Amino acid sequence: MLVSLQNEQVKQVVNLRRRKGREEVRQFLVEGRRFVEEALNQEARVLRVFKCLKREQPEWKPLLGKLKKKQIPIIEIDERILYKISSTVEPQGVLAVVQQPSFTWADFRIDSRTVLLIIDGVQDPGNLGTILRTALAAGVNQVCLSKGTVDVYNNKVLRSTMGAIFSLKILSDLSAGEIVDYCSSRALKLITADLQGEVIYGTEMLKPPLALVVGNEANGLSPLFRDLAQQHLKIPMDNNIESLNVAMATGILLYEIVRQRDFS
Repeated sequence: MLVSLQNEQVKQVVNLRRRKGREEVRQFLVEGRRFVEEALNQEARVLRVFKCLKREQPEWKPLLGKLKKKQIPIIEIDERILYKISSTVEPQGVLAVVQQPSFTWADFRIDSRTVLLIIDGVQDPGNLGTILRTALAAGVNQVCLSKGTVDVYNNKVLRSTMGAIFSLKILSDLSAGEIVDYCSSRALKLITADLQGEVIYGTEMLKPPLALVVGNEANGLSPLFRDLAQQHLKIPMDNNIESLNVAMATGILLYEIVRQRDFS
């Protein structure tokens, strides 16, 4: 059992709470029984698991069985170390170190039904996590994140995805130019969320394959996306509401795109 806060493994896990630390080793930390189970179910590369004996529950038994079957190291820790490595106020007592997947443009699959999601400069972790989970629910599993977007492996982002992170192909830290060049090379039409655009209800959207670009609430989209987009859309709002949370707006737009693609 690990009991020393100075243990090298403890230091390594603590380092994963920082973006720089995660990027150096391309690993991230997930917390809680359900999240660790989802990682296993989706065939994520789980490197090792930490469990606190004092917090162990009977419902952990199937999870621990899967870990042993896959020969994934299970490291027992005391409560002091649990609180040291966890980012939650009241941790459940089980955490996993997971290898980040390495996707490239070649991993994206573009066909006549494709909707690619481009997230431009969204900085709130909860918003990004909710957007990713909503995208997956709408059948969108290919995502580009521009430079300036919050780290997808931030613990708050991960918690907000509720496990969806393991089913998505995500390319991060891309310039607007890189994204536009890819979309052009694959004949992906660009649609933006824009307060000056056409109202989505009653507007015939461009047919897939397409890319939907959503941006930071405060600063909006990068000029390149705005200038090169073939269609600008807005969500109508009443009662003097000026704008919606970007996660909510993205969900509405994605589902309207899917509705028009599949049911019109």
